Amino acid sequence: MRAFLFDIDGTLVDSSVSIERVWRQVAHEFGVDEAEILQNCHGRRDVDVAEDFFKPEVIEAVLARVNALDTECVNGAVPVRGAQQLLATLDDGQWAAVTSGPRPLMAARLRAAGLPVPPVLITADDVHFGKPHPEGFLLAAKALGVPPTSCVVVEDSPAGVAAGKAAGALVVALTTTHSADVLTAADIVVSDLSELPGVIP
Repeated sequence: MRAFLFDIDGTLVDSSVSIERVWRQVAHEFGVDEAEILQNCHGRRDVDVAEDFFKPEVIEAVLARVNALDTECVNGAVPVRGAQQLLATLDDGQWAAVTSGPRPLMAARLRAAGLPVPPVLITADDVHFGKPHPEGFLLAAKALGVPPTSCVVVEDSPAGVAAGKAAGALVVALTTTHSADVLTAADIVVSDLSELPGVIP
């Protein structure tokens, strides 16, 4: 039996508009060009994005501002098409969520979207290395008691796809946030979660 390891933003919860709104605002406030940030902020920890695009002396302030704006945006979260139906078919021991976001925010987004918070929830607070490093997926597989090679990683970003592949899992990419042409490293590419049951071997 396969276990499913889902990313949250863009995979279970449609929050891309909120994420981009937050980073656009923060870029404006700190005088940084937003274009490259918006191309690289999905699927990555806030701290990794901040370290890539902001001066070291303002990173702490940037992260505090991102956190404050994220909290304000929680109520706009909605489930990705097919998420509610798919999760309803899985037992608690069959799936986990692995996210680059902080635990309180990710749990709040799931609840706001009407989705369950799984017993196994690996967040930015639990890892030393963010995606594309496989640490989060390896921790989730271990917590579920299954080998990574028996897992299906479901992701929407190139960083997440790379992390899933590095973990040794079968990787399914959704084109909810990025186009298919930048997700070619995935084993399977679908438009949303409603297609997932029909494509898993």
